[in-house]
Amino acid sequence: MHSRGCPVIGWGLGVSGSGAQSGLRTRFFRQFDALITYSQTGADQYADLGFPRDCIFVAPNATVARPTQKPKPRPPRWKKNATVLFVGRLQTRKKVDNLILACAALPEGSRPRLVIIGDGPARSELETLARMHYPNTEFTGSLHGDDLKPYFTAADLFVLPGTGGLALQQAMSYGLPVIAGVADGTQSDLVRKVNGWQLVDDQVETLVSTLADALAQSTPLGQMGEASYRIVRDEINIERMVEVFLAAIEQVSSTYKGRK
Repeated sequence: MHSRGCPVIGWGLGVSGSGAQSGLRTRFFRQFDALITYSQTGADQYADLGFPRDCIFVAPNATVARPTQKPKPRPPRWKKNATVLFVGRLQTRKKVDNLILACAALPEGSRPRLVIIGDGPARSELETLARMHYPNTEFTGSLHGDDLKPYFTAADLFVLPGTGGLALQQAMSYGLPVIAGVADGTQSDLVRKVNGWQLVDDQVETLVSTLADALAQSTPLGQMGEASYRIVRDEINIERMVEVFLAAIEQVSSTYKGRK
């Protein structure tokens, strides 16, 4: 592409590593005229390799359009009446087993209703685990589109304990506070102290403590849900993602035109 006088933009999650491998990566990435990454974490990693910051663009990995209708305020509930929601493919890396066990480990008076939406290879194993340890678990199977709306609307807290993250944005667009595991860095941009909790590891005990904090009567879940909605409305949505793509293309194209 360069031999034809055309710029090249790279797109990735970021990079980690050091030593000789880091040197090879540095030479590889410097072939690009700009880099697009999903998160600020990825941008920092590229910059640490020596790639110019003014040529790095953070396009949030969005799956939802900018919401236009603010969700209705959720009524304050006693913690024993709270509903915790998970949406995603049921596979080992999602750590749904940790969520079931964590709910079971909470004090009896604060155990929530747990709703798990999704299907996948781990479903049978998870259903068996729930029957043994936490019967107050509902498996709905796979749902999409408008079929998800009543569940997002009725929930009080969204939890994604393992890897992934795209469903987080959908939950936030419904004004839900969130708990998320640390995965590829995109969660760091979505989940902040104002709207939720990031798990520091994948231990059940950590999730138990975080759930207990979130479901405590003193926790302002309503205010945190409003913050979630604002983040998706103003910062992380498909429209913003497209804007960053266009900005990268325009900058690189204008630079190449200037060289001719």
